[in-house]
Amino acid sequence: MVNALTPATTERAAPSTPPVPLAVDGRDRARRRQTVVAYLFLAPTLLFFAVFLLLPLGFALLLSMSRWSGFDLGGIRPVGTDNFAGLFADGSTFLAPILTNTLLFALGTVVLSLAGSVVVATCIDNLRFQGLWRTLYFLPIVTTVVAVGNVWKFMYEPGGLVNGVLNSVGLDSVAFLQEPGTALPSVVVVHAWASVGSAILVLTAGLKSIPESYYEAAALDGAGPVTVFWRITLPLLRPSLLLVCVTQFISGLQSFALITVMTKGGPGDATNVAALEMYRQAFSYGHWGPASAAAFVLFLVVLVVTLAQLWIFRRKEEDV
Repeated sequence: MVNALTPATTERAAPSTPPVPLAVDGRDRARRRQTVVAYLFLAPTLLFFAVFLLLPLGFALLLSMSRWSGFDLGGIRPVGTDNFAGLFADGSTFLAPILTNTLLFALGTVVLSLAGSVVVATCIDNLRFQGLWRTLYFLPIVTTVVAVGNVWKFMYEPGGLVNGVLNSVGLDSVAFLQEPGTALPSVVVVHAWASVGSAILVLTAGLKSIPESYYEAAALDGAGPVTVFWRITLPLLRPSLLLVCVTQFISGLQSFALITVMTKGGPGDATNVAALEMYRQAFSYGHWGPASAAAFVLFLVVLVVTLAQLWIFRRKEEDV
């Protein structure tokens, strides 16, 4: 005979959920409070970021696909990708010479400033009163671009200092800023000279981080100064060189003030660069659509160049 109580006794009781420890629950509440407090402290920065970066970026993207003459928001007319197509259409000067000038200007600045800063930083590292020398080379960074541009503009004049030096050695005067063939290289030299100071600070910090034991071992092996420089100093300076290359290239691609002061983009379009052309299109001609489209093209150029530099340096590190 089956006991009637058997089914009831054979059923298993449902497992009960263990209570959450008070310590764990308290830690969760404390973590949430910390998160809220952190976002409250970040709120002013996030608001600044949204108002002065995200909103202008979105508005620029809208203008890049619109036709607008400025001031009246009701006058914005969508045109799709016509502004981008116009930049590369036949007869447009954006690709050549403007974008070409921009790339040449940035490349020339990087080559000159990097080579000069490596040499100067290496020399300073072997001198006394290193802080004084670094300060002297950093002074052009502190000086305003307008002052630097005007001083060099007068130095480039036919009766200026540079031509005076050329005349003293028997060479003829050169119209540095008046000839299309010499105007862009002349401005490149000034920009490279003005940016050497910041590069020197980065490279001297990199030199200080190299252990002296490497140089002592090289001296014991009889390595000369050139071998030490190429085999020890330059490879170990690669992170600092990467930082200098990226920052100098971005600065060169975005250059505007120095060219405006020295040449205003002339003669003709010999020194006209993308940033100056964007300013002209927007504020001089009222063509905000093409100016915004050019800004996004320049952004893509900066992004591609920066990623290419990072990839090249990473490949070199893997090969070492």
